[in-house]
Amino acid sequence: MKRETHSAHLSSLPMPDRDHIQGPVDAPIRLVEYGDYECPYCGEAYPVVKAIQQRLGERLCFAFRNFPLAKSHSHAEHAAEAAEAAGEQGRFWEMHDLLYEKQDALEDEDLARYASDLGLDARRLIGEVESGAHAPRIREDFRSGARNGVNGTPSFFINGVRYDGMTGVEELLSALTGEPV
Repeated sequence: MKRETHSAHLSSLPMPDRDHIQGPVDAPIRLVEYGDYECPYCGEAYPVVKAIQQRLGERLCFAFRNFPLAKSHSHAEHAAEAAEAAGEQGRFWEMHDLLYEKQDALEDEDLARYASDLGLDARRLIGEVESGAHAPRIREDFRSGARNGVNGTPSFFINGVRYDGMTGVEELLSALTGEPV
C-alpha cells in the first residue's frame, strides 16, 4: 500500500525525462496541470497560469500533461496530438499557447494553419495528428491523471499534492507559495 502512494506521488510531480516543462526542474515550487485544449475551464486557467509563471519566475517549475475529454470535446484529442507533434519539431509551448488562445478554432485545418504560422512543417504535423502518432503518449498522460484522481480539467498538483481550490491568480498563487491571499 505504501509503495502505491509513493508511486502516485512521484507521478504527480514534473518528470524531466518525459514532461513538457517550463522553469527550472529543481525549482522549489512545482505545478503540474492536466488539461484539455477544448475545455473552457482550461481556457480560463491558461492566463492564470501565465500570470503565475511571470510572478514566480525561476521559483516555479510548470509541467503540462494532456487529459483530453474526448466524449465532451470532439477536437481535444487532435489538439493534443498537434501540440505533441509540434513538440517533435521543438515548438510544443508555442503550439500549446496558440491552442488555448484560439480555443474556438480547433479543426484540423486550423491546426495546420497554426503549424504554418509557427514555421513548422504543417504537412508532417497533420500527418502525425491524423495517424495518431502521439496517441500512446497522450494515453500515458491520461492514465497518470486518472491514477492520481483526475476526472475533470483543469486539474492541478502542487508539489505532488492535488489542488482543488479556486483557480484565480491570487488563490492559486497563495496555494503555491503558502502566503495568504
